Order: sequence, then structure tokens, then C-alpha cells
Amino acid sequence: MAVEAPQINTKGKAQNTYDAIIIGSGISGGWAAKELCDKGLKTLVLERGRNVEHNKDYPTANKDLWEFPHRGGMTRQFLKDNPIISKAAGFGEDTAHFFIQDKDHPYVQEKPFDWIRGYQVGGKSLTWGRACQRWSNFEFTAPARYGYGLDWPIRYDDVAPWYSHVEKFAGVCGHQDGIEAMPDGEFLPPFDLNCVEAHVQKRIKEHFPDRHLVQARWAHITQPTETHLKLGRGKCQARNLCMRGCPYGAYFSSVSATLPWAARTGNLTVRPFSVVHSIIYDEQKNKATGVRIIDAQTKAVTDYFARIIFVNASALNTNLILLNSTSNRFPQGLGNDNGLMGKYVAFHNYRASVNGDLAGFEDFYYFGRNPTEPIIANYRNLHQQDTDYLGGFTTFMGAYRQRGNTASLTEEIGAAYKEALTQPGGWRVYMYMQGETIPKESNHVRLSTTDKDQWGIPQLITSVGYDDNDEKMIKDFLAQSTAMLEKAGCTNIKQNDSKQAPGLDIHEMGGVRMGHDPKTSLLNKYNQLHHCPNVFVTDGACMTSTGNQSPSILYMALTARAADHAAKEMKNGNL
Repeated sequence: MAVEAPQINTKGKAQNTYDAIIIGSGISGGWAAKELCDKGLKTLVLERGRNVEHNKDYPTANKDLWEFPHRGGMTRQFLKDNPIISKAAGFGEDTAHFFIQDKDHPYVQEKPFDWIRGYQVGGKSLTWGRACQRWSNFEFTAPARYGYGLDWPIRYDDVAPWYSHVEKFAGVCGHQDGIEAMPDGEFLPPFDLNCVEAHVQKRIKEHFPDRHLVQARWAHITQPTETHLKLGRGKCQARNLCMRGCPYGAYFSSVSATLPWAARTGNLTVRPFSVVHSIIYDEQKNKATGVRIIDAQTKAVTDYFARIIFVNASALNTNLILLNSTSNRFPQGLGNDNGLMGKYVAFHNYRASVNGDLAGFEDFYYFGRNPTEPIIANYRNLHQQDTDYLGGFTTFMGAYRQRGNTASLTEEIGAAYKEALTQPGGWRVYMYMQGETIPKESNHVRLSTTDKDQWGIPQLITSVGYDDNDEKMIKDFLAQSTAMLEKAGCTNIKQNDSKQAPGLDIHEMGGVRMGHDPKTSLLNKYNQLHHCPNVFVTDGACMTSTGNQSPSILYMALTARAADHAAKEMKNGNL
């Protein structure tokens, strides 16, 4: 892909004009680039971080743990200086290069909120969890059915063909299970359950017939197609070192898939080190005409221009950029006539987990390091509200053998102890929740009027917290998951509520939500700003509610759908 060098001046509007500009190069931004470039649009991708190229910039991908100075850990000084980012799942000495450092990107926590970020070409697509469950119509209709939120302007059938479109290209493994609450997709062969996971699956089916434990639906190539091979992407090797960057291209990321595909069209330009200040609005033309950036290294200001703009900076940054895009027409932020931008921010609740021991199966083991986890589809509040709270939860689970067969030893020292550590121990089983949270106007982000970042842009204030609905869901999850482990024969079952702040597990959503009515929403059914339709928002900021499934595959589908609509509208002269 062409990578543009920093510009000191604009050098004339013509040189800086494209058909489309995309802000952000992560999961949704990469998809916007692929789709728009495929349709012949000259496309500029703006990324605030450094450039990253597949394989070339995966410095730790093939290192053994003993090759790291601190065996994968971080120094006490680093942890002291970075109390937020060092909490992130998968963060360590082997992956730190794909995450920010706290001091470089400050924000204001009005309530505790752990904002996890990775600024580079590819964004967090290099470090995401890779779970890919489809939403069902239950999630698209629940806010209206149960009266806890705004009605989505789309339904499952609107998105289903786009789910298929992105699944085939990304490479998603899974099994056709026929579950109403988690529709089937275009799957590659799944990873097998190990013997204990299969045992738990059987026991759940026997004792809880309305609950379905199934093989993982994960963005890993288990059997590459011709499309994957064209990009040099191969089969997952079950190393479970994904967040270092996969040299096989086996898990989906912008860097291994969508951006290289877009580059092959000859229509893509990527400009790293581009901190977006705002979107430029032309009050005579009644539309957005460009994007103002500040070079991350030189601090030089440059304007770029295009007929359409896709904002895919990740949910909270997208809110920040739009709120900072002010004009006489939009003094509260671009398209923000109703004053709702930045409000109704929500997230996924990961606080609760259970684990236990399972006796037996000592003569069984498993091959490789499975990078996926089995899923129990949501079984709460589907056809009707059957709990004292709203929403539902996905349950991820797994079973593994502990290291060391040391139970019969009395001393943790000596040759016998060291020998015992080389033998597999007993089996443990775990479950953890990914719970829906209910969007509320009080959960919001806004711009600081006093604090600015190193580029002179207002810092974001986060004011997002849990509520009583979340507490009730946690209580129910712990009780139900414990009951399932008990029926599976587990002992020594322990329940845990981490009490972690929102944001830590990255699935922040909302603030620029979709809806039917411009009075109550910011975006229409095609992800266009109601009051500035040549600007599209297709990352997590667009979400009207959170559902319980992992959202990234939905962002991909919504982005592909919006890009198709944008190209057609441009062709018809409407944009």
C-alpha cells in the first residue's frame, strides 16, 4: 500500500483530494478501505499511529519466552507509569509494542474507566479477541420490545447477507448449530472441543435443554480458501500467540487482510502519524468536505478533502472527533442538533467468572494451544423477559490441564518436585460472562474545556459506570454458571467478581447511535449522519444497544453495507 510522507503544507487542494477519506485503520476502517477501493474509489486512510506491515513489523512473533529480558513481564517502573494499559488482556513484554503508553494519550476519568488503546496501522485488529458470533433478531428488537432503549432502524435480515460477505473474506471457523439466539454463518471447520469440554457440553444438554454450548466461532483460518491464499494467509498453527501478530495471517486483522487487499486495487493511500483534529464542514454546500489532521511528529496541520468520509477511529475517539468538529451550523459537534452525541455510551460487562476442578480424564490430553473458546449462547430474556434484569449474556468457557502433578507431594522443592512439574496435573473448567449493558443518557463522554492533549485537542472526559441492572445480571450469571459446573461434576467451584472498571475489555459502544428519528438518534439505517449524510460512522460509536455477542463482526458487516450504499449514492449523484 502507498504510505504518504508527512506534509508540511497542503500543497494545494487538488493534491490532497480523494474520493473517500477513512479515519482509522482498525477492524471497521480496514473494511471501509477494502470495500471502497474495490468499488474504484481513490481512498485515503488516516491513522494516528505508526505504520505496521504484515510480518515485517511483528518483532516478537517467533520468539520463545526465555528470549525476553523479563520473560514476558513488565518492569515495576513500567507498571507504575502505566497503570491503565498494563491491565489490558494480552498485554505483556511480547505485545507492548501494539499498545499505547498512558502518559502519551491522557483523558479525564470522571468515573473510573480503563480506556485501552493501540495506535498503529491495523489498530486493535492486531490484538482483538477474535470471537465472531452473529447477532440475532432478539438483539435488534429487544430495546423496543422491553422498553429499555431506542429501536434499531435495521433488523437481522438487513445485515445477514453482509455477515456472510465479511465472514467469507475474514475466515471464521465454527459449526452449524441451528441456534436461534446465535445464527449460523459462513464457517470454516471448527476447532474441536477437548474431552472435558465435550463432557461439559453433554451434561449441559442433559440438565439444561434450553442452553447450548457450542464450538468456537472465531476469526481463525482452519482451512484456507482461494481468497485467503491469494493474500498469503494460511492455516492457524494453534500457537495461541495471536496478539504478537500472526506471521501466518491465520487470524483476521486489517494488516493481514483488508488493507493489503485494498492496496492491490491501486486506489489506497495510507497516511500514518495523522492525528485527526476535526471534520471540515462547508456551510454553503451543506456537507462535510474534508478532514483536518495534525502530524503526530511535526505538529504540522494539513487538510484533506473528499466527497465522503468514514469515521472509524474506534468508539470513543469517534465521539471525540465529531464533538470537536464544530462550526456555525453545528456548534455542539458535527450532526449534533439534538445534543445526544456522546451520550448513551455502553460497554460489555466482564466482571464475573467461575471455575472449578473436574476429576477424571487424566489419561486424556489435547494437541496445540487452542486460540479459541467454546461458547454458551445467551439463554436469558429472549422471547420474553424471564429475569429481574434486562439484557442477556454470552458465556465463554474452556477446560485445560494444570501444570504439574504435585498433589501427592509435601514439599515444593527437590528433584521429585521438579519432575512432577513436567507432568500434566488435573483438569480445571472455567466460565466467564460477556454481559449486555443498558445504554443510559447519564453514561456519556464529553470534551474537556480545560485539558488538552499534546496536539492541542481537547481531552475526552469519560463518565460511564455500572448500575443495578448490571449487578443483578452478575448475580444471575454466577448462580447459573455454578449450577452448570455442578451438574458437570466439578468440585472446588469458586465464584469471582473482579469489580473491574468499565472499558477494560475494550467493547465500548454508542454515543453516535443509529435510529429512525433525527430527534433521538445521530445516524440513519445506513450509518449516515442524519444532518450530514456524506459522513458515515460504522465503528462501535454507531451502536444503539450492545447485545451480548462480541461486536467486531457486526462492525465489519455494517461497514461493508454502508460502503456499498455510499458507492451507489455517489454513482447516482446523491453524495
